[in-house]
Amino acid sequence: MKAITIKETGDFKKLTVDDIAIPEPSDNEVLVKIHFAGINFIDIYQRIGKYPGPMPQTIGSEASGVVEQVGKNVTRFSAGDRVAYSMVFGAYAEYAVVPEEKLVPLPEKISFELGAAIMLQGLTVEYLTSDCFDVKKDMNVFIHAAAGGVGLLLTQVVKLQGANVIGTTSTEDKTELAYKAGADHVILYTNDDFLENTNNYIGENQMHVVYDSVGKTTLSKSLKLLRPRGSLVSFGQASGTPPSINPLELQKQGSIYLTRPTLASYIQDADELEKRTKNLFKWIDDGSLKIRIDRQLDIDDAQEAHRLLESRSTAGKMILRVN
Repeated sequence: MKAITIKETGDFKKLTVDDIAIPEPSDNEVLVKIHFAGINFIDIYQRIGKYPGPMPQTIGSEASGVVEQVGKNVTRFSAGDRVAYSMVFGAYAEYAVVPEEKLVPLPEKISFELGAAIMLQGLTVEYLTSDCFDVKKDMNVFIHAAAGGVGLLLTQVVKLQGANVIGTTSTEDKTELAYKAGADHVILYTNDDFLENTNNYIGENQMHVVYDSVGKTTLSKSLKLLRPRGSLVSFGQASGTPPSINPLELQKQGSIYLTRPTLASYIQDADELEKRTKNLFKWIDDGSLKIRIDRQLDIDDAQEAHRLLESRSTAGKMILRVN
């Protein structure tokens, strides 16, 4: 089968198109014929070695497709079922084996394209706005990269919950997308200092929560946006590894809460995954959540997909066509 693999860690040119054997599912696994795979920053982290493992590795951690074969202990799925998943490496391939508890049924109303675009980022937004920080009406919420794949979804869900959104973007076009998603105020950070701009717009220390997926270039200054007992949610590092923060700084800023969550901690079993997926699919079904697929590329173009994502040249989601 065709797969995108790496034989050593490094830049996007390390991604190669290879012909490898179709994997065999174990007793508790499902063999999925992949239709589309999602492109995410976690794939870049895998490629550059932040998730070390034996080589060669097949890249990718999110996909949609059809069940091809099930292990003898699998009870929830059968051959022919439409499915989607995230947080399982090996998605940039024509086939992948997935533990049964990591799979969800994909409703007929949701296309394979949408299924591959929504699982990782959509579930991330679901837990970020509920269990990680419970967003409520009239709260002030700051979202870095508000026109990115997660940012556009996060803005919509926060507005759905009745809160106020201030976001940052890097271009005028992305600013327009963030406003269309519902943002109340958008800062073009390439022109304006986001802290100064926010203070002028709403006053100092007014944010209940800051969602920061950028990391290195934004985290320290993000602390200064928060009100006493506010929360800084650092869930990504698009600009590089975030700096270390002395706990005394959190005290000095007013007993700030700092968390570094990951989706895996919020979908630890099949029941939790099902609960979050139901919420996500409901938002999509009733039109509350609009998914913007920025572009589709063929699996052979995985290098270009990674180049675009790393250069922050996309607005919304990218997916790979596989089968």
